[in-house]
This record gives sequence, C-alpha cells and structure tokens, in this order.
Amino acid sequence: MLLGALLMLTAISAVFSLLSGSVPISISELTAVFTGDGSPLAVQVINEIRLPRTLAAFITGGLLALSGVIMQVLLRNPLADPYILGISGGAAVGALSAILLGMGSLGLTNAAFAGALFSILLVFGLANRVGQWSVTRLLLTGVVISAGWGAVINILLTTSSTNTVQSMLFWLMGDLSQSEVHLGHFLLLVTGLICGLLVSRSLNVLVRGELVAISLGVNINVLRTGMYIAASILTATAVTVAGSVGFVGLVIPHMLRLVGARDHRILLPGSVLLGGSFLVIADSLARTLIAPQQLPVGVITAVIGVPGFLIILRSTMSK
Repeated sequence: MLLGALLMLTAISAVFSLLSGSVPISISELTAVFTGDGSPLAVQVINEIRLPRTLAAFITGGLLALSGVIMQVLLRNPLADPYILGISGGAAVGALSAILLGMGSLGLTNAAFAGALFSILLVFGLANRVGQWSVTRLLLTGVVISAGWGAVINILLTTSSTNTVQSMLFWLMGDLSQSEVHLGHFLLLVTGLICGLLVSRSLNVLVRGELVAISLGVNINVLRTGMYIAASILTATAVTVAGSVGFVGLVIPHMLRLVGARDHRILLPGSVLLGGSFLVIADSLARTLIAPQQLPVGVITAVIGVPGFLIILRSTMSK
C-alpha cells in the first residue's frame, strides 16, 4: 500500500518537473513529445533540459535517502545523515578547488569524487587504526574530519573572488543545473537497493542492538564494514552529481518510520522512491519560483522538509 502510493508520487513528481519551467508546456504537448509528434521547441526543452535534470534529481535523492537509512542503522543515531562522516566535506574541498582553478564540469566532478574518496579512506583508516573499530570511534573520527574540512572550505571561500564565491556557494547548497547522470548512476542506485534488501533482515535485527544481532548469528564486523562502504559510495556519487544537497538523507527515512515503515524491506525501497520524488519536486520549485533565476535546491529541501517533518512528528506523537 505504502510503496504503491510512493510509486504514484514518483510519477506525479516526474510529470510536474517536466511541465515546470520558464517555457510553458502543456500535458498534451508533453504527451506529443513522447509519442514523436511534439514541436521542435518542446522536444528540445524536454529531451535536453528537463528530462535529464529530472533523472538527476531522482537518482540523487534516492542515493541520499538510501545512504541515510544505512548511516542511521550503522551509527545507531537518529541524527545521522550521509554527510556526518565528512564525505561531503572532502568532496566540497575537491570541488571548490576545481572551481578556484577554473576547471570545467568534468574536472569538477572528478575532483569532488577524489575528495570524497580520500575522506572515506581517511576516516575509515583512522577509525580502524588498531585493527578494530567501534561506532563511537567511527562517529568521532568522522565529526572531527568533517570539522577540519569545514575549516579548509572557509579558507577557500574567504580567499576567492566574488564571482567564484557565488559558484562555490551554489555547489555547497546543492545545484542540479549542470548535473549529468548516466546508466552507471542508475545501476549503482539499483545495486545499492538490492544489496540493502538482501541484508534487510540483518538490519532489522541490528536496530534492536548488537548483542541481539550477535546472538542471532549476525556477523557484526562484516555487516558494519559493508554498510560503511556502501553508504560512502552512495553519498560520494550523489555529491559529485548535485553538490551538498542537505536534509534529504536525514529526514526522509524518519518520515517513513513515523508513518509505520520500520521494516527495512519496506523502508529501503520507500526511501529511494520518496527521496527521489522529494528532490524532483524541490528542484522543480528551485528553478521556477523566481524564474529565470534559480535557487539552490538545498534551500528548497529545507523549506519544504522542516515543516513537513514537524507536522508528521506532531501528528504521530498525538496518537
């Protein structure tokens, strides 16, 4: 029932995104584009601008929401999000350095992914320095590394020109205007979801506590390592596509839990669908509210998500 509703929301959000923009396109024109009878302008706008951006938003939102579920289970912390272990900080330093050096979009993407990968290896290496690691050590290491990246980011911002700073700030707040996704991004999202579903029973057990999981035969160390690697790769990929889009990975899993989706066999696919739909709608609003100017999509996710989450939380607590 819940997944069916989320699938419907996904379809509605996609149509809303394809119809939204400075160039008005009706539903009949949109249908004509997909049947091969659309006008040249409508075909160009849909195929070259809106459809790629809609796909990028959905995949990015799905990656962040899926990573958020994994991080919250891994760290056993309801405040955990995909960026808590410094991955976005490393990616941001790489991306801002590329912007400062005047690199193109490909160079920026590669630099962001390299920074995220370096941060992943740094956090895991320091947390696992003595051959063993705990949730507390991993969390503390990630928070400290994240703070260090924050200092470097501030240095880059304060030493850059005004024009460069604007580009940097858009990236830091999330920007899908230059985003490109391909089949590999979609396969990564699907693979991450399938792997999550394969260990969903173990995740259900781990939520109840480590001792319970161990007593039921779950290999905690292997599961934790796999979760960290998976969440890190998902987050790093999302950051390279759209920058640091906040709020999605933190709130989307909680929204689903508050409406009863606590079983990870439902929570994982539900998070992908809701996270993707949420970011598609947010990006549609970001590019239309003050058109032709665009807002950072991260601003919209916060504006929509904060009151929505509080309303759901209030209604759930009152039952």
